Order: sequence, then structure tokens, then C-alpha cells
Amino acid sequence: MAALEEEFTLSGVPLSAGPDGLLGVEPSDRTDQFLVTHSGRTVILYKVSDQKPLGSWSVKQGQIITCPAVCNFQTGEYIVVHDDRVLRIWNNEDVNLDKVFKATLSAEVCRIHSVQGTEPLVLFKKGAIRGLEALLAEPQQKIETVISDEEIIKWTKIFMVFKHPVLIFITEKHGNYFAYVQMFNSRILSKYTLLPGQEEKSAIQSFAASANRKFISLMSLSSDGCIYETLIPTHPSDREKNQVVVRSLLLKAVVSGDVRNGVALSVLDQDHIAVLGTPLSASKECLSIWNIKFQTLQASKDLLQGTSGQLWYYGENLFMLHGKFLTVIPYKCEVSSLAGALGKLKHSYEPGSHAVPHFVNWETSQEYGLGSQNSEQSRILRTRKVEVSLQPAVSASAQLLLTIKNDTEKHIEVELRKFLAIKQTPEFHTTIGDIVTGLLGRCKAEPSFYPRNCLMQLIQTHVLSYSLCPGLMEVALEKTDVQILQLCLQQFPDIPESVTCACLKIFLSIDDDSLQETDISTESVFDYSDTVRDEKMEEQTEIMENGFNPEEDNSNKEKPQGTTEETTLSPVTPKRAALLRNAVLHSAYSEAFLLPHLKNIPAQHVTLFLQYLYFLYLKCSENATMTLPGIQPPTLNQIMDWICLLLDANFTVVVMIPEAKRLLINLYKFVKAQISVYSELNKIEVSFRELQKLNQEKNNTELYSIEVLELF
Repeated sequence: MAALEEEFTLSGVPLSAGPDGLLGVEPSDRTDQFLVTHSGRTVILYKVSDQKPLGSWSVKQGQIITCPAVCNFQTGEYIVVHDDRVLRIWNNEDVNLDKVFKATLSAEVCRIHSVQGTEPLVLFKKGAIRGLEALLAEPQQKIETVISDEEIIKWTKIFMVFKHPVLIFITEKHGNYFAYVQMFNSRILSKYTLLPGQEEKSAIQSFAASANRKFISLMSLSSDGCIYETLIPTHPSDREKNQVVVRSLLLKAVVSGDVRNGVALSVLDQDHIAVLGTPLSASKECLSIWNIKFQTLQASKDLLQGTSGQLWYYGENLFMLHGKFLTVIPYKCEVSSLAGALGKLKHSYEPGSHAVPHFVNWETSQEYGLGSQNSEQSRILRTRKVEVSLQPAVSASAQLLLTIKNDTEKHIEVELRKFLAIKQTPEFHTTIGDIVTGLLGRCKAEPSFYPRNCLMQLIQTHVLSYSLCPGLMEVALEKTDVQILQLCLQQFPDIPESVTCACLKIFLSIDDDSLQETDISTESVFDYSDTVRDEKMEEQTEIMENGFNPEEDNSNKEKPQGTTEETTLSPVTPKRAALLRNAVLHSAYSEAFLLPHLKNIPAQHVTLFLQYLYFLYLKCSENATMTLPGIQPPTLNQIMDWICLLLDANFTVVVMIPEAKRLLINLYKFVKAQISVYSELNKIEVSFRELQKLNQEKNNTELYSIEVLELF
């Protein structure tokens, strides 16, 4: 037995939202809250029970949101993609989407999926899938092509099977449909060709699916008004081949076959589905609930103002567009039985009662041997769950938070090490954030309390971000803890430009004696000064062995332009170089937001940083690959970008400093030399083109020949 309750309006849909109305409705991390994404520029957070918005965010004029916003259940943040490639992450406190974290990706995004128990997954238009954390670590990473150029992704869905995410997406090519299933516990991507059954001779208009331990039940609503089912195994027999599955008839003529648009399908539970469309016996669109086990219509509601063919289902609510309004229709479902399906069930709902739809937890049922709906076994299972819930137990994270409030730094460090050794749970990200918040709270309450080692351990879990614990870098800046600041800059993808500049100020201003006492790894910093000295010693020895005086002919040696004795040695110590090179130069930034903060750096520190950047450039230019030695060195582009940023922000100040005069002259000579080189290359470009034409015209060249070409 199923019933549709009285509908209510959640919001109006503006005309600017576009012809499709909405891109999607997605749940938030808080009960009864949902993200509604308009197919234009706006995302709105609603609380359904109060029927009111809690927050609204929009992208700039000229930008278009291209996939529904979702909630990251591990961090509580929201994620959206606009203009196909630009990813934004924000939280409830943010107001302007233009000022939140931004990552520009190397490929176009089709959809972001987020469910409880796993990190958000990003599906690209060419079929590749990436976890959000891996994508944010390297936004411009190369994205492979999985589907052919002519295939278009039509529908996609994510499930949790064996506590691991399984993502399925359907593609269409020349009227043929294909299903791709990605298993994330084994990293297997399987492809299936969906063949129509004997009864099916029409195009598919809508998809829906459910999953259990063995199969994904893929349902499709075709233009002939019938619903078909395809069973796709979650564990394919042949992982290499393109496998074939056949669609079979599930329900006949549930909607009119003449309607080409405005139809949708959703799976409510194991036995019930919701269908949006025009039935055979009516001319108006309606929403209906069908029992697929007994092939009967359970409930129906007319939609006089028409729909857009969009239907979303979460919990006990159905979301849909009715006319120009986003409408919520609560529903009730009972355990499927023949009497209930035929409307003869004696049980009736009491006034004010609230029915809970029936769901099958496949993992739990298999674990306890529940192969069918056996009432006695179900009762035993419920009893076991109640007994477990009544047992008093304190989780390891809660115990650690209590320890943080009262115990010494040493004891907290020991307990934290034990906690991190425990197997990680799906809530690990948020738990680590809570622990950091607890430590920072005590730091502010007790100025003498600074658990540096604990904070280092937590940062090295690689699950933190600036938005998760903004107070961490604030405390490290107050304590001038350059080691923690370096780790944060290397690992946090969402650090504001103001904080990056604050770190840069400290790295440039801290004295060498304090740096010498700090434990900063310099393994990745190549010791250029030693190399220069070694080369000079080898040169001198070689000359003496051949009977020459090194002072002779010294006047005839030409020094490279812009190279002086100063540029052969690093202007900063190795530890300061490690901070600048491995932390600051690799940090993400937006030029527009960074420039105002760079103007606040003292002129002498700007000059020192410019000298070091110019030194790195000269070292890059010494080899053909234009790269620096060492582990993860900054690229030539990063070096040049920072030089340009510093000069743009501080040129009028730096030009007045006598110490910077020689540096600016060298930079001027460098730019002048580059212009000269490009000018000469442009001159000989015409000659090379003529040579290429000569080569193409000669068809009688033997297997081996020698040719002499003269350039005039």
C-alpha cells in the first residue's frame, strides 16, 4: 500500500533559470536541508519542514552553473561547477562565490556525486572519474578519455555496496545505449551494451536504478510508455570484454506513448517506483506510484499546471517542478503484500501518524542471513540493534577530546598516536577537524599550551584543509612556527592569499639564527654554491695540469650577460630557500587577490625575494631542459610569474632602493636579450619555411644523400 500526501510549494523558479528550470536537488549534511541548483547562476539551500531558504549563492554575470551543487558529507562544504571546468567550494558562512576556493580543471565536468560514507566523486564528460581530494591536489592533471567522441552521457547514479561507492553512467551513441560501472574497491570499470528486448522498439526517455550485493537493477522508461529492467552484475564475469545485457519488460503502458517529454522515473524502495507523465486514460500529467512486484497502481495525483519531466526522491519526499514552482510531495509506503497491492489491507493509517517507507539494507540482511522478509528474523535483528544501542560506550575520538581538555601535552601526544593507529572510519576527516579545533581552543584559552608535535601529526594525515581549521595557521603565525606554516602551504589547497603573504613575510623576515635552530628539511634544496665551487676547483686543477696559469688569458674570457659573482651564489640560506622554494612558490593563488597583499611586504624583503627568484632563473637557464635539480622543484613559469607579481606590486618602491639597482639592471638586460632572440628567430622563420618547401618538392631523393643548402 502506498499513498501521496498533500503537496506544498518550496519555491518559485525564476525565468532566468532557463528552459530546464532546475539542474538538480541534492541533500545537505543536515537533516531536512536540501541544495536546489537553478540552471542559471544560483544555488539555494532550503529547509523543507520550514519551507524557507537558509542561504543563497550566485556566480558572476556571464558565468553559468553547469552541474548541480552537492554537499561534501565529510567536511560539510558545498561544491559546484560553473562553465564546465571551474570548481568552487564554500560553506554556510561564505557570501560571495567569487571569493571562495576556486580550482580550474583540465577537462569538462559532467556531474559531481556525493553520498554518506565516501568522498565526493567527479565524473567528467569523457567518462573519467576522480576523487575530489586527488583532483584538488592537482587540478590541472591530465584526464583520460574513457568513452568515444560520439558517445554522450545521458544519466548517472552512485550507490554504496559493501561500504564502497559504485558509480554507473549511461551513454548513448546513434540510438544505442551503453552502461559503464565503476567499482571503487577494486578500481574496475566495466562496459555493457544494453540490447532492447523483443517487445521494445522505442527510444529511452528516463532511467532509474537500485542496487544490492549482486546486481544493479537498471530501469528505463521508454517512449512507448513501458518500463523495462536490465540486471547488471556488480562483479562482472569478464572484466576485459564489452559485455551484453538485455532489457526485459517490467511494466506495460504506465504512461502515454505519444508524450515525448515531461516523463521521469524514480525507484522508491524494493517494490515501489514513482512515475511522472501522462497516463493512458488522461490528458493531464500526473505523478503515480506503482507496485512493480504485483504490477498494480498504488496512488496517483494530477498535475494540472504541467511539469518539466524532472523528479527527485530523498527520504519520504518527492521533489518536482509543477508549473513554475518547486513542489514537494510527501508519500507513504508500506511493506509490499498482495492484500496491500490490491487495496484490501485491513490496516489503515491513524490520523497524524507518519509512515516510514520500507527499504532493504542488503549488506545487513546478508550479514544476518535475511534472504527474504521473514518477520521473526526481522524482529530478532531489531532486538539486537536495540541492545547494542543501549550499551554505554565512549568512542575513541570522544575519549581523545576529553583528554585534550585536561591532560598534559606529552600525554595528549601519546593518546593521539594511538588514535591515529586505529583503522580509519568514513568520519575520519571530520574527526580530525574536531581534534584540531579542540587543541586550538585550548591554545587560545591557555597561552602557554602549544602542542606542536600533535599539530604536526594531524597535518601529516593529509585530510585537513584551511577551511576545515582556519585557526591552525593563525596560531602558527602568532608563534612564528615556520615548520608548521611550511607543511600547511604544501598540503592545504584552499589557503587565502592574505595568509600566503603573511607566511611570506615571516619567511623573509625571520633571522638566520632562528632558522638554524628550526628543523626544516633541506634535502630538496640543491646546494648550488657547492656546485659552483666544485666546478671552479676542477677547472683550476685541469688548467694547472696542462701547464697554464689561471691568471693568464683571464681578460679574454667573456662572462655571460647578466652573470656576476653575486648571481653564482644563493642570496639566502638553504633553510630559507626551502621555505620559499618548496612552500611559497608552489602555493595556489589568484593574481587579483594576491597583488594587494604583496604591496604590504617591506621593500628590503621584496628585494631579497627578487634576488633569489632571479638566482633560480639563472640556474634554470644553465641546462637545456630549463629545470632545476632537486625534489619537486618550481617550474620556470612559476618563477617568472612570481617575479612579475612582485614587480607589479612594488616597482615604484623597489626602483628607489640603491640595493635593488643592479638587480633591476640585470632584469632589464634579460628582457632586452629575450626580445632580441625572439626578433632574430622571427627573421629566420621565413628561411625555414622556404627550406621546408624545397624538401617537399624533392620527390626523387634516394635512400641516402648529402645536400648543401646556402642561406643568404
